[in-house]
Amino acid sequence: MKNKPLLRLFYPALSILLSGLLLAGFVAGSAQGAARTPWQSKVDAWALETASAGETEFLLFLSEQADLSEAARLPTKLEKGIFVYERLSETARRTQGPLIAALDELQRSGSPALEYQPFWVVNAIWVRADAQALETLARRADVAHIYANPAVRLVLPEQTAQPLAPDEAAGIEWNVQKISAPQAWAAGFFGQGAVIGGQDTGYDWNHPALKNQYRGWNGLAANHNYNWHDAVHSGGGVCGANSPVPCDDSSHGTHTMGTMVGDDGANQIGVAPRARWIGCRNMNQGVGTPATYLECYQWFVAPTNLSGNAPRPDLAPDVINNSWSCPGSEGCTDPNILKSAVENLRLAGIVTVHSAGNSGSSCYTIDTPAAIYEASFTVGATDSKDIITTFSSRGSVSADGSNRLKPDVSAPGENVRSSVPGAGYSLMNGTSMAAPHVAGAIGLLISAYPELAGHPDEIEYLISRSAIPRTTSQLCGGVPGSQTPNNTYGWGRIDAWQAIQEFNHELLISKKPNLPFYQPGWTITYTLQVTYAYPLTPAYNVRITDILPAHTEFVTATLPHTLTGDTVVWGLPSLGPNAAHQVKLVVRASETYTGVITNQGYSVSSSDLPAVFGPPVSIFWANSFNYLPRVGR
Repeated sequence: MKNKPLLRLFYPALSILLSGLLLAGFVAGSAQGAARTPWQSKVDAWALETASAGETEFLLFLSEQADLSEAARLPTKLEKGIFVYERLSETARRTQGPLIAALDELQRSGSPALEYQPFWVVNAIWVRADAQALETLARRADVAHIYANPAVRLVLPEQTAQPLAPDEAAGIEWNVQKISAPQAWAAGFFGQGAVIGGQDTGYDWNHPALKNQYRGWNGLAANHNYNWHDAVHSGGGVCGANSPVPCDDSSHGTHTMGTMVGDDGANQIGVAPRARWIGCRNMNQGVGTPATYLECYQWFVAPTNLSGNAPRPDLAPDVINNSWSCPGSEGCTDPNILKSAVENLRLAGIVTVHSAGNSGSSCYTIDTPAAIYEASFTVGATDSKDIITTFSSRGSVSADGSNRLKPDVSAPGENVRSSVPGAGYSLMNGTSMAAPHVAGAIGLLISAYPELAGHPDEIEYLISRSAIPRTTSQLCGGVPGSQTPNNTYGWGRIDAWQAIQEFNHELLISKKPNLPFYQPGWTITYTLQVTYAYPLTPAYNVRITDILPAHTEFVTATLPHTLTGDTVVWGLPSLGPNAAHQVKLVVRASETYTGVITNQGYSVSSSDLPAVFGPPVSIFWANSFNYLPRVGR
């Protein structure tokens, strides 16, 4: 491992043999229905089985996990990111000490070849150890669960054609046109201002379709700090381990990034060609583990320099693409293994897009982490006619017992042409190809409305509700395919331009006096009402401002408020979706003035929305119309 505390510990050979035999006996007994002891019930079966044969890898999840509930109330992506990073890292720093001390004690006792790597994105520690160390750690009260850490192979339908030379299919690809990306470009939204991340087999950053969009390239020189991380610490194929530069030891990652941002001037393969991208390699020649996935998730919350130090949550991406899965058939037997990590990224304001998987066409085939989670934005694959592909996995989610509707949306995933290492292009199939369209569309949406950055709920709402509805005769999870959403297409095939047009996110303000006319010296009560016109999430740090009308003096106002000169300000921590709030201002008309009293300059604003001013409100002197209304002072 690179820049991580690694300990190699040694037990006597006899201890290894005895603990292995005991654990093997337990596994055999368990298969026959024997009751598990409390410590054994904490441990995934895969970890128990592999430990009985010698060493195994596992993830220790500590009992105390960080409380991030406050993050949902923070208004900006930066504030969310900093809070989540600080709370997660503080919790890990405070609670992992005794467990690490126990690992140190095992070293002094002579454990064989024990290694560990702490994480903070969830409060967990990766460990490679033998059966006796596994039991010792599982018996600890501060260990809540021990998850397996198997090697997981990337599953992808084969390429549909031989790689194409860059000049053989110039222009805008059919799949990019299908989701209306060119219409967004025509309106000036190319993804500029958005940062898209990807964790995959790596990326050929020198590819002509990707180089200019890489955040680590300024047009003259490369700086890979905070823009690239390699979670592969041994092996690595042509890239080797701990590559200091973005590198792809397969072709999968480069292909997915091309669909997100790719454009070499002639080959317009990317949905958001002016977004910037950063990347993390989570697979060694197409093989990842839950630990490598966690390491990349962690890096995206707070990217680090190439030494793995000086994390910066301010450099986190807006969205990350995840075109991989962790099937139970390969050892990810607990469906919740990555659930907390995905939820924590979402609380940090990062959208996590996940491919649905290529196990279709039956129902209940969306069954692997992390596509199954509520916090994941899961994508199925359609063809050029907007028909779901035969390989695209379907819902609902039965793996965790939730019966959750999945996928969330669909996107083109068949015969998708994109970049591959070495300046080439190739056609590929897979939900791996579909998910990057959604990440790119999110880049376009943030380009159009920068205030959406850091608000996954709003972003996903817009992408899903603007999708082109698609129906089917397939009945999955008790949901008729004739309704939308369904477990085949989700809400439908995405449409990036429609999502931009759907956005309606504004504050409104109105003001009414209690009198139609006034007489000098009378009091006038104004009612100001603010409304937040958005159906999903609140507006935060709402500020209502009013300026006293000329020829009046302040009497009172709704509490709490501040009065500075002629300016009255009310503050609200938040204003809920489609909610309204009223405040009152009471003034006294001058004893000597007999003209029109006009109130103007009143406004409302929030953390992510500029001030909106209301129209002038005028009250006339009653004698102007030879009419005195029968109202008291």
